[in-house]
Amino acid sequence: MIQEYSGVVRRFGWILIVSILLASALSYGVSYFQVEMYRATVHVSTVPARPDWGLGNSAKELMRNFVLNLQTFEVAEEVIARAQLDMHPNEFLRLTNVAPDSSTFTIEIEARSRDKIVSEEMALTLAEYFVDERTAYYAQQDKRDRIEVKIVSSVIEGAPYQPQPLINAMAGAVLGFLLGVGLILLIVWIESGFLRTPDSVERTLDLAVLGAIPVTTSGSAAKADLREGIPTPAVSA
Repeated sequence: MIQEYSGVVRRFGWILIVSILLASALSYGVSYFQVEMYRATVHVSTVPARPDWGLGNSAKELMRNFVLNLQTFEVAEEVIARAQLDMHPNEFLRLTNVAPDSSTFTIEIEARSRDKIVSEEMALTLAEYFVDERTAYYAQQDKRDRIEVKIVSSVIEGAPYQPQPLINAMAGAVLGFLLGVGLILLIVWIESGFLRTPDSVERTLDLAVLGAIPVTTSGSAAKADLREGIPTPAVSA
């Protein structure tokens, strides 16, 4: 069995190598056609006013509602007006992502843009809108039942996240490896229908192989002699 696998590797290893190199090169090349994008992230703290187990669980449940309300057309319009951005609310919603983290009582606001400054303004303005809206709401509630909402840090910096040629090349190499393995398995499966070795004959026919006729070049030599006009000696009984 080990010999069969090693034989497969020797015969078709080049397919695997070509698949990996080709997929990596294509993925690396595609990266240069991607639009340059920046990403800025702001974290908003939503900690209960008192360390109460019930209030803490309520805060965790409310975080999902906070995220849902932040991803609306009306909020996008308000944030665009505040930051004086030149974009449609639907585009703003497409380029922003809001996710809760109940383990740290924080909401992560992520914004993407072709411009580094714009990505920072989008994320920070959305966070400020959320803080202002929640602060105004909880100002009417009892202090013991409030959830303190504040921006963890207003000092943010948009970082480039697209294109990433090296990461794309690595992902392409993995994909090329999988495609190469699949192609090799397909070839081996097709070849398994042919009886090429004594072992394959015994497995398929469930019969013992007593001997094998060796492959010779006498047939090809005879054909060459005929082409050259050399008579082939006859064999008499």
